[in-house]
Amino acid sequence: MKISRKGQYAVRAMLDMTGQSHNYPVPLSNISIREEISLHYLEQLFVRLRRAKLVNSIRGPGGGYILAKSPTEITIGDILRAVKEDIAISQCADLDNHKKYLCNRIGDCVASVVWQRLAKNISEILDSITLEDLCRENKKNIPEKTLKHSFDFCI
Repeated sequence: MKISRKGQYAVRAMLDMTGQSHNYPVPLSNISIREEISLHYLEQLFVRLRRAKLVNSIRGPGGGYILAKSPTEITIGDILRAVKEDIAISQCADLDNHKKYLCNRIGDCVASVVWQRLAKNISEILDSITLEDLCRENKKNIPEKTLKHSFDFCI
């Protein structure tokens, strides 16, 4: 199993937003700069995250995205499923879609039991880790990222 860039970027963007929002909308352009992810790509990901009801969009000046739920209620599994990340380790272990027709040996293949158990354990782990858990870990290890700019402000 390999998590694609799509899944990795979605998790990174959601973590960034969780750490930066402080109950205010976070513009995707800020996430794009901090996380070095294309703005166009983030827009595509956030359409899916919004449809999955993980984020809400706020329009207008000062708009952006906010979490639709508490960080303790959003798991990494939720995020990966929202962006249609395939987390199955093999065709016969695809627990969500049961694509058993892809293999003609599914009925008598004992190895499929191993792949299905492994896929189930991976899903359980992804569903047990919340955004809050990762934010807590991040605060222990890495200083908070802020948007850097080179403008001088004088009043």
